[in-house]
Amino acid sequence: MPETINTDLVVLGGGPGGYAAAFLAAERGVQTTLLDANAKPGGTCMHVGCIPSKTLLHVADLIHLGHEAAEFGIAYGKPEIDLAKLRAKGDKIVDMMSTSLLKGCKDRKVNHIVGRGDFKDPHTIEVAPLTPGPSPGGRGVTITFKRCIIAVGSIPAKLPTFDIGSPRILDSTSALRLESVPKTLLVVGGGYIGLELGSVYAALGSSVTVVEMTASLLPGVDADLVRPLFARLRAQFDKIHLETKVTEVEEVKDGIKARLEPSSPLPPGEESGVRGEFAVFEKVLVAVGRRPNTATCGLDKAGVEVERGFIKTDKQRRTNVPHIFAIGDAAGEPMLAHKAAHEGKLVVEVLTDEAHAEWDPRAMPAVVFTDPEIAWCGLTETDAKKQNRPVKVGVFRWGFSGRATTVGRNDGLTKVLVDPATDQVLGVGVVGAGAGELIAEAVVAIEMGATAKDLAMCIHPHPTLSETIGEAAEFLHGLSSHIFVPRK
Repeated sequence: MPETINTDLVVLGGGPGGYAAAFLAAERGVQTTLLDANAKPGGTCMHVGCIPSKTLLHVADLIHLGHEAAEFGIAYGKPEIDLAKLRAKGDKIVDMMSTSLLKGCKDRKVNHIVGRGDFKDPHTIEVAPLTPGPSPGGRGVTITFKRCIIAVGSIPAKLPTFDIGSPRILDSTSALRLESVPKTLLVVGGGYIGLELGSVYAALGSSVTVVEMTASLLPGVDADLVRPLFARLRAQFDKIHLETKVTEVEEVKDGIKARLEPSSPLPPGEESGVRGEFAVFEKVLVAVGRRPNTATCGLDKAGVEVERGFIKTDKQRRTNVPHIFAIGDAAGEPMLAHKAAHEGKLVVEVLTDEAHAEWDPRAMPAVVFTDPEIAWCGLTETDAKKQNRPVKVGVFRWGFSGRATTVGRNDGLTKVLVDPATDQVLGVGVVGAGAGELIAEAVVAIEMGATAKDLAMCIHPHPTLSETIGEAAEFLHGLSSHIFVPRK
């Protein structure tokens, strides 16, 4: 007979938000069950997202460093790529980290169940065991619960154009398996996923073509941050087609035949080099974003309201069903692992001893792990213009940075956006090597209500890239040693 488990709290999904919530709840004495479709926790981020992709991006960085060493008088031969060893290394990292999370369940006495959950009513989830896959006793399980946190994450978005059943067409998950390095790769989508994975394949030897429907790579990101990346990618990629879409694909003997067309009408008299152009690529990576994974867990049976695929929540991440909460990608943009983790902890605070806690971050950091990296938090110039909000902007170009110059990476810039009336820091953007590591200082500054003068007066170690944040703030107050601004 199917087994029935009664629990105080069930967390549906074992990704960064799910396991963070389950662990904290258990530590606070809540009887907790973590239900996940993976044999080990970690979710998309751990198994087919953040961790494996950043492992491959590190490999790409090593290859680039080998090429750049020639500028410093050090010559290396052409790198030899052992894909089997590379895959094994990535698998080992994922297994080590996910095993640690599994131990975390045991240490905290979290009941970890492997299977796919389907709501039967607002207090019951039926678990379908995976095939093959572990499940208690190998049977289906029914979980009854008092409270629930939905953390089912997201899945790659699909386009009907590419639904032709060909293994040559990849998504962000299959692209990480690296069964081979194609001679030619078409990347559909110039967002962070497409550019990160495109960079990996280019470093490994693929001739990469990127197609983006809008007028810019990384749509929505400030143009001055994208510009240095675009310049570098033009040298790494074979072609970058903006304002272009793929209207037709067909599998042929040597790959995928794709038809490229302008994505919007061209101005009178202007012609596009890709109007009706056909090209054949060994493989195609479709990277047009992600969508919430909410369609297969029976939310309607629980009475949970959904809008455009996202679960509707309030500032405590409570759904319209009072004892059911939702976090992470399933609960709305931005789809970021660190957002999900903090939302999970917030919900546990609400469930235990902080009934008035609400989700209200001032600075949500985002990082694009390309080369150079792009990172930002708080208000962007793009959003400030849309809101007609006045800001003062201090920019420090890395050509003036001693550290950036010594390592041959002075193509970056750091900028600080402040309120003209109060000098309070509203946003920070960075493009350059290691930008993702630098942005944390800006998050703290914004969350603590710091001013640009505060940043300028904090002593940053020299020579480091972290100085660029202080230097951008110094520029706003006429304190810059490296940028001369004539006084009016």
